[in-house]
Amino acid sequence: MKRLILPSTLWVCMVALLTVGQAANAQSLPDFTELVEAAAPGVVNISTSRTIQRSNAPGSEGLGGQEVPEIFRHFFGDNLPSPPDGGQGRSEERQSLGSGFVISDDGYVMTNAHVVQDADEILVRLNDRRELNAELIGSDPQTDVALLKIDANDLPTLSMGDSDELKVGEWVAAIGSPFGFDHSVTAGIVSAINRTLPSDAYVPFIQTDVAINPGNSGGPLFNLTGEVVGINSQIFTRSGGFMGVSFAIPINVAMDVVDQLRENGRVDRGWLGVMIQPVSRDLAESFGMENAIGALIADLDPEGPAAQGGLQAGDVIIQVNGEEVERSSSLPRLIGRGEPGSEIALTLIRDGEEISQSVELGSWPDMEEQSDQAGSNNQVRLGVTVAEVGEEAREQLSIPGGVEVRQVEPDSVAADAGIRPGDVLVSVDHRSVSSSDELMKIVEELPSDRAIPIRLFREGRSLFVALRLE
Repeated sequence: MKRLILPSTLWVCMVALLTVGQAANAQSLPDFTELVEAAAPGVVNISTSRTIQRSNAPGSEGLGGQEVPEIFRHFFGDNLPSPPDGGQGRSEERQSLGSGFVISDDGYVMTNAHVVQDADEILVRLNDRRELNAELIGSDPQTDVALLKIDANDLPTLSMGDSDELKVGEWVAAIGSPFGFDHSVTAGIVSAINRTLPSDAYVPFIQTDVAINPGNSGGPLFNLTGEVVGINSQIFTRSGGFMGVSFAIPINVAMDVVDQLRENGRVDRGWLGVMIQPVSRDLAESFGMENAIGALIADLDPEGPAAQGGLQAGDVIIQVNGEEVERSSSLPRLIGRGEPGSEIALTLIRDGEEISQSVELGSWPDMEEQSDQAGSNNQVRLGVTVAEVGEEAREQLSIPGGVEVRQVEPDSVAADAGIRPGDVLVSVDHRSVSSSDELMKIVEELPSDRAIPIRLFREGRSLFVALRLE
């Protein structure tokens, strides 16, 4: 066999070309060192404690439990030792870890609502290792945003970017405290924008492949210029850990919520008063539409803004203030960001014709009022807020009763079971539900030692889900 011997000069040239190629590849990758040095001081660790009542009922409890279903999950770290007696009916303190970031030098801190939900005490640890108690100014479960206040001044703050300018494929980085490891940095790209998740109709999520794990929740997502463009909120998982798909709340959405929380301690969002469903290809054809887009009004609250403004069941909303409603899940977000009392311009398909209609938005019913209407126990035990189903909707679904889910609390048993806003609950534990008062009575009597079957209607179809009460 003949061996080819290359001249030494040729070897030198090949090595030089290889070195140049590696240098070029290195230069094409982003360098996050300056970003991290500038931004890390404004990122904080958040720990909370709360007293819970444990039972020995098995079920999904995130990373601390024995089983984690395939689900979109909010994530923050739990540190809960197992009690010696198996936890039968004991009150214990649960400590959780999350992240946050400073948005003003006088001590305002932003994080996720689920990080501080039901917390008895909130502790913020700064970059300089100071630990300060925090006051919860307000939180908004619909967008999963919370605002805290600590007693400190001259704090390092982060610069807010414009999440509307994000492009798919753009590099982003996250800083947080996964598993309690402070100021861990991960990076990736924007995988998609304007994602609507099943239980979060008010947020057009940023999807990334940035590694997010328990403890990252509430931490900032940065663009390459070091501006905050999102708040890391949740991931999709089968195992309970990161699987390459994570979601962040756009900072433009979060800042609008924070401004209201800072001023009023709560968030007012627009309300239309309609029950909607997706437009299938067959429905689009039956309505004389070329494309299956928009949100079909299945029913209206007779006292709501839509009914008062002349909208009808069977109308298909295809535009809100000139913005396309590509799918039904987009409508709550477009309506919710409107100011109560403001007038919006809707474009509808009615009887095969495109028409324009103006409607004055109402204010989304107050949580406390809704809880009074639906009964406090179903809010606490199930984590849902419900309202009566109109007669027209009952006739369309061919059901004698039922209640419509208006709101699902994050990390509640209802959310874990996959119950969504817009679902119509018709039976619980094989007992028919015809009103919110009846639901309250049934929930009061439900056992906590087994799975409970719930029958519901979603998008015109009947299905069962099972949940287990804590």
